[in-house]
Amino acid sequence: MRPPIPIGTVLQNRYQLVSILGQGGFARTYLAKDQGRFDELCALKEFIPSQSSAFVLEKSKELFQREAAVLYQVQHPQIPQFRATFEYNLEESPRLFLVQDYVEGKTYHELLNARKAQGYTFSEAEVRSLLQQVLPVLDYIHSKGIIHRDISPDNLILRDQDQQPVLIDFGVVKEIVTRLHTPEGRAPVTTVGKLGYAPGEQLQTGRAYPSSDLYALAATAVVLLTGRESSELYDDTILSWHWQKWVAVSSGFGQILQQMLQYRPGDRYQSANEVMAALQALPQPTAVSSTTQRQSQTVSQAVAANPSLTQVRTIAVDQANVAISRGPSKSEAVIPPVTHRSLWDNPVAVGLIGIILALLTAFVSWSFVRELLQRRTLQSTPKVMVSPTALPSLSPSPDPVSYNRPLALLPDDQVSVQGTLQPNQTINYVIQGEQGQQLTLNLSGQGTVMSLFGPEQEPIVQRVNTWEGTVPATGDYYIQLKPVPGVSQSSYQLAVAIANPVPATPIATPTPTPSPEPASPSAEVDVEQVRFAPGETAQRMTDKASPGRVKRYIVNARADQVLATQVIDGTVTLDIRTPDGELINEASKVLSWESELPVSGDYQIDVIAQDETDFTLNVDVRNLQ
Repeated sequence: MRPPIPIGTVLQNRYQLVSILGQGGFARTYLAKDQGRFDELCALKEFIPSQSSAFVLEKSKELFQREAAVLYQVQHPQIPQFRATFEYNLEESPRLFLVQDYVEGKTYHELLNARKAQGYTFSEAEVRSLLQQVLPVLDYIHSKGIIHRDISPDNLILRDQDQQPVLIDFGVVKEIVTRLHTPEGRAPVTTVGKLGYAPGEQLQTGRAYPSSDLYALAATAVVLLTGRESSELYDDTILSWHWQKWVAVSSGFGQILQQMLQYRPGDRYQSANEVMAALQALPQPTAVSSTTQRQSQTVSQAVAANPSLTQVRTIAVDQANVAISRGPSKSEAVIPPVTHRSLWDNPVAVGLIGIILALLTAFVSWSFVRELLQRRTLQSTPKVMVSPTALPSLSPSPDPVSYNRPLALLPDDQVSVQGTLQPNQTINYVIQGEQGQQLTLNLSGQGTVMSLFGPEQEPIVQRVNTWEGTVPATGDYYIQLKPVPGVSQSSYQLAVAIANPVPATPIATPTPTPSPEPASPSAEVDVEQVRFAPGETAQRMTDKASPGRVKRYIVNARADQVLATQVIDGTVTLDIRTPDGELINEASKVLSWESELPVSGDYQIDVIAQDETDFTLNVDVRNLQ
């Protein structure tokens, strides 16, 4: 295997390696900081071909891109998002990388080991809950024709953020290795899947079905229940599982697991939905305390380890007489009982008992009198009130926290998200945009402002509530939401829409069309000053526009104010210019625009039309909150 890349190396001028998360025979996974996403942590999976010939490398690239393209379509909150692939050449040795989200948490294998160290494992209720949370994930990927192929406790992570199980590490790399080592025209003999969890058809014939993932999930369940390795629970001589000798579960749940673990694929459940339906039909399991669970599991494990313990007769123990009767033994001598006199026959004992009773009576009387005196003292003592403002603060203000959330947004589609923000929180919604697409953002709610950043983290617009414009370049865009300073908690609802550009209609005649831009000498510019009534900040304007007539509104505003304008009616677009006449890049041919003003002066709003039309325009100038 090739040596690892030194920690601290920056790949693609973007991904800085932090540590090695793990490695296998054909892959290595790094933890990295994505400098193009505000140093957000991500996982880089490096594919390491066993051969370095030109054919193998070229074939590897082809298969790698093909598998990654399939997984890139997976959009599920319990599956890490696949972001990109790239090739990195180190000392003339090409390496292939897959970039995906990093999931912070512990694998179920780590959780199981921690519990075993304390003497217990997962309960039936916990495992049933795990299945009910993972089965919808399998149903989702199976509906897309994708089989995970490598489900095990190592590939399930309990995410710290929301305590949800996350399915990681699809068998992409192993699948590529299999295809590389399989001659054309022959069925692959695959090693995809972990021994002890993958079913026979997957390991022996290379075929995998939805029921193959269900088998691996059930194997994971019985390992979590018993705390035993799968090799201890499976008898490969008769191809049968014998896990139930190590743990007791309800009969219905046991039957479901047994059917999922059937050797023949046709004897198992055929879909995740079938298993979910079977689980929902079961009664809820009785909650068992951790102490009781540890005790019962300790006894079960001791009995399984030493079956002769079940032959020991149960012994009743009397608290008043701890002598245990086991029956006569040939080697034991019979001890005759000893006869004692009554206690009341001893005059010394009677005298001592009388003295003790007298002392107890005196002590109880003294305690009663002291209690009465204390109550009177408390009633006569004045109460001292402590002002709450004098108490020191025990909870320092929390450090700022920033979250990144990808939004799966297709062209000509719209999504809406909502939530709340604490004073120290910032959330960045990440979307993918292509050059020329039309992006529309609308933020509603109280106490939240929005900014938009480009692929190089350059600000496009800041502290606005609505924005519409053209995506200037292809890449990831960040919609940043922040609470307004001084607000204890803010709620928001964000609507995001993106649309492909409308193809221009070809012009049959070579005669150039007069430009509607105000700078064109053929366009007449009609200028009007926007004036607001006393106490008002908004004004609605109605007029006509045409290719030969541009309506220009002059709005006087200060640098500490927000200018917002929106087309209410009419097939027109807007160009907004600064007081020095420069066109604002993100405010060209838009339907609405809102932004904090950088300088004071007269701003120009040009209304442009391709055909003669009536229009209605709203103009608003307000102070910052």
